[in-house]
Amino acid sequence: MDKFRIHGGVPLSGTVVIRGAKNAALPAMAAALLTGERVVLHNVPRVRDIATLRSLLDELGVDSSIAHEEYGNRVEIEARQLISPVAPYELVKQMRASVLVLGPLLARFGHARVSLPGGCAIGARPINLHLKGLERLGATITMDHGYIDARAERLRGAAFHFDTISVTGTENLMMAASLAEGTTVLENAALEPEVQDLACLLNAMGARIQGAGTSRITIEGVGRLHGTEHTIIPDRIEAGTFMVAAVITRGCLRLERVRTQHLTAVIAKLEESGAKVSPGPPSGAGQAFDTLTAELPGGLTAADVTTREYPGFPTDMQAQYMALMTQASGSSVITETIFENRFLHALELVRMGADITVDGRRAVVRGPTPLSGANVQASDLRASASLVLAGLAAEGETVIDRVYHIDRGYERIEQRLAQVGARIQRISED
Repeated sequence: MDKFRIHGGVPLSGTVVIRGAKNAALPAMAAALLTGERVVLHNVPRVRDIATLRSLLDELGVDSSIAHEEYGNRVEIEARQLISPVAPYELVKQMRASVLVLGPLLARFGHARVSLPGGCAIGARPINLHLKGLERLGATITMDHGYIDARAERLRGAAFHFDTISVTGTENLMMAASLAEGTTVLENAALEPEVQDLACLLNAMGARIQGAGTSRITIEGVGRLHGTEHTIIPDRIEAGTFMVAAVITRGCLRLERVRTQHLTAVIAKLEESGAKVSPGPPSGAGQAFDTLTAELPGGLTAADVTTREYPGFPTDMQAQYMALMTQASGSSVITETIFENRFLHALELVRMGADITVDGRRAVVRGPTPLSGANVQASDLRASASLVLAGLAAEGETVIDRVYHIDRGYERIEQRLAQVGARIQRISED
């Protein structure tokens, strides 16, 4: 099992190119099931979750190929036919986003059998809204032996209101409704950029979707979808993580290939804490992307944060922000409203010298406290990122175990940090 060894205390300096968003690439790959023609995706990150979903597509009998490009991978998917409509537990348990194949399989092939994903380290994250929505569209759903079995000769458009905002629920129903008969209206839908990116892909495939990025999405079903090419949006969470890396080490990083409008809440909170985030000239072919520079020109001041659905402060940046607040002057209150049990990284930060008190969904961080290197263990994807950040700021050697978590969502993060000055290496053990 691989580990990271970090020797902290070095200000980071240089340029980091932000990769494609894995949380946009995953639903895009699932959407390729909606057509028998080839779908080509660019800017797909080279991370473990992408490999897991590709393995699932292989299990279903879908042809796919992957090739390196200058930025990320090009993934080509052609779902002419299926060997099986079953998404097995062995793959779904590795990544909850595997449930995104449910809607596309049902809409195009009339049958899907997908393992229940179960719980995870940051909370239960039930999929009941996915199932209620599909039933509203006319699906018959049963559950047995830990599997969801969904059937429908042809889905029918309907109105559906999400009791609580669900990103993957919105994506699943949006994909399913694209091939339904009639019009579907989704109320209280997720506003995330990844939902908007999926809508752009689906519309390029021939879908008729309006309102993505608002709480009311209207989908007029069509008889068939066709192949297309699509470039995945930049990963706003990766960009936020590298911004924190610059600030927590009192360095200066230039981030290329970002979308500034997707980072408004993160930038505002970092600037409230004393960071300076400056825009630069556009980057990328056709100047489709932005450039940002993050640094800490003076002191770091504690600032409270509450996680919210987009456009609020993202829950996927909460752990990284907690690591930063250990180095800020004063007390900060971090409130987690999206997931229960998402403060497991706090105990590991305390092992490194942080002063953190957790009470339910609130954590109080008192700083600044000097961090010292220690042996710590990652509990989930974003928790592992927070420990890397803490290790970069700590005195001495930090060894992080179970870094397979970070490999799920960050492409070769240790190599990219090393390129901007970090003393970090991967330790591979049999």
